[in-house]
Amino acid sequence: MIQGKRVCVVMPAYNAAATLEPTWAEINRTVVDRILLVDDASADDTVAVARKLGIETHLHPQNRGYGGNQKSCYAAALAGPEEIIIMLHPDYQYTPRLVPAMAAMIAYGEYDIVLGSRILGNGALAGGMPLYKYVANRALTLVENLLLGQKLSEYHTGLRAFRREVLEALPLERNSDDFVFDNEILVQAFAARFRVGELSCPTKYFPEASTIHFAPSVRYGFGVLRAAFAGFLARAGLFRAGFLPSPQALSIGGRWRSTSRTESPWARAAIAAASPTGPPPTTMTSTTALIDAGSPRRPARQMPAAKG
Repeated sequence: MIQGKRVCVVMPAYNAAATLEPTWAEINRTVVDRILLVDDASADDTVAVARKLGIETHLHPQNRGYGGNQKSCYAAALAGPEEIIIMLHPDYQYTPRLVPAMAAMIAYGEYDIVLGSRILGNGALAGGMPLYKYVANRALTLVENLLLGQKLSEYHTGLRAFRREVLEALPLERNSDDFVFDNEILVQAFAARFRVGELSCPTKYFPEASTIHFAPSVRYGFGVLRAAFAGFLARAGLFRAGFLPSPQALSIGGRWRSTSRTESPWARAAIAAASPTGPPPTTMTSTTALIDAGSPRRPARQMPAAKG
């Protein structure tokens, strides 16, 4: 807890058995009240390691993809009372030691979303990020900033903190189950005029860390550009893509109404899952059901839970 706000760390996991324990060990328990993991049908011992560590563990019976995993993570988190939700990849590529600082930036009311940026400072290449990934990251970020009217240093990080109301308000069920989910949620957040901040995050690249391979990288790049262009068209008042929030949901001040938690099927299902009559939160039945209640089921893809 920080500044009276409870904190939940969620970890979307896929084949993270080798890196889960060191990631978990560096999470500051004096600030973090709850840690949960959603396993996306891993082929290794991720679930066994998570249970050994006493982590609240949710299971996907079949692989749903990186975006699908995040949807389940946030749904499970919203079934609890925590006001700040932080997504951390369990591949030990991002340092968990920044969790308290990111939580503070939200708890003190400065930001609605905080991103741990590998690009701020000189940590990306020093931490082993391949040069081609660094160049691609910078190029995509430049285009996204131009199209969206923003000044972020990167859009592609696997360390993110959210004020609870952000996740309750945004129509996450409309987003991809693939890696581009990370970009779509930010485009949605900008459309809803949430405040997004950044924090410099050291990174580590090593064989056990999750990464995205070349073919998915190309697909991801095109998805990023498509999402950013959709945001540009919405900003210009020319066209509003289906995954973007409806303008009717915006308040007079331009910020998303906090009452939207009772209007969104996504949020209503999460609240229902938290009720005493709902299934226990450690079974994936509840969170999988509430994801499917909001959107048609997409075909699952066997992909790692994190991207490089």
